[in-house]
Amino acid sequence: MLPEKFIFIAFALNIFGQLLYMRSILKGHAKPNLVSWGIWMLAPFLGFFFQIQAGAGLSSLPIFMAGFGPLCVVSVAMITKNGIWKINSFDIFCGAISLAALALYVFTHNLEVSILFAILSDFLAFIPTFVKSWKYPESESSSGYSWSIISNMIGLLIIKDWSFAIYSFGIYFVFANIVEMLILYRKKIFKTSV
Repeated sequence: MLPEKFIFIAFALNIFGQLLYMRSILKGHAKPNLVSWGIWMLAPFLGFFFQIQAGAGLSSLPIFMAGFGPLCVVSVAMITKNGIWKINSFDIFCGAISLAALALYVFTHNLEVSILFAILSDFLAFIPTFVKSWKYPESESSSGYSWSIISNMIGLLIIKDWSFAIYSFGIYFVFANIVEMLILYRKKIFKTSV
């Protein structure tokens, strides 16, 4: 277990990753899917609130940043010409189901079940970005995802009370961001392994 003060390193790394992602938007490289990023903004803020209720303390700071970063990304994408990925009906479908899961998350009175719905909501919001990254990997930047993995791993390493309500979001974020990185780098990974 790392000392709790390491969370500030995780916080800084998360901000650094988001800044690199926003720079990629400004340069015309990354084009975030607003369905994914909009929901990623909402779900972690709610997850952060419930983790604080569960007594998570500073270990929940990466979860807060998981919502604050997308808020900044959406803001930069909205003001940047051609900074937004064109949304299709599949994206809207995933977003609607994700919002329904998020609503269940808010209205469930069981903390662990609420967190499961929040994770489900976030994962469903990830699907449009997974699909976009698979088809058009050049439309994404790995920086936000890679630094999120490191930030959340640090958050996990400082947890003192390993209860589901406290560790679940961090583990999910590490997993989901690893999947995104594998999608983005699949051609390089499989090319070198052949």
